[in-house]
Amino acid sequence: MFIAILQLTPIRVWALLAALIGLGLTQARDREIGLLRATILPLAMVALSASGVLSAFGHFPVALGGWATGLAAALSLAREAVAARGARWSTETGLLHVPGSWLPLVLIVGLFCIKYIAGVSLAINPALAFDARFAGTCSLAYGAFSGLFLARALTLLRLATRPAALNAA
Repeated sequence: MFIAILQLTPIRVWALLAALIGLGLTQARDREIGLLRATILPLAMVALSASGVLSAFGHFPVALGGWATGLAAALSLAREAVAARGARWSTETGLLHVPGSWLPLVLIVGLFCIKYIAGVSLAINPALAFDARFAGTCSLAYGAFSGLFLARALTLLRLATRPAALNAA
């Protein structure tokens, strides 16, 4: 059955996975980025995870609550764990120096896997869309992974705003 699932997966899903892996690999090398670029990917991941919850489970309160809980937990509990160690802000260039990290690739692939597994499960058993445990668990995972992306971005943004706050004091 596992082989059949993989064979029946549309080619566009594998193309998307390849593109996402490529995006994740770009995060593994040191780079200089602007604030907008530092926030686009995390905000896109939050939007994609929210749309994943809404498309799979509609406005099921358990699903929405699970997503919000996962997002909030990741933001409050994991901010330091996903911080870009060694990142620094340059006031001269207005850019962030971000050391390479494999963490974004892991988060991107993790979010893809959640979406893939949820999609396959719902295709096999559409009634799962109304199962509170399944909806809540998937949504919690969606929210947690996208929250980790957002937490990482917030630590980078804090670097850019910290010097201004210190200069004003």
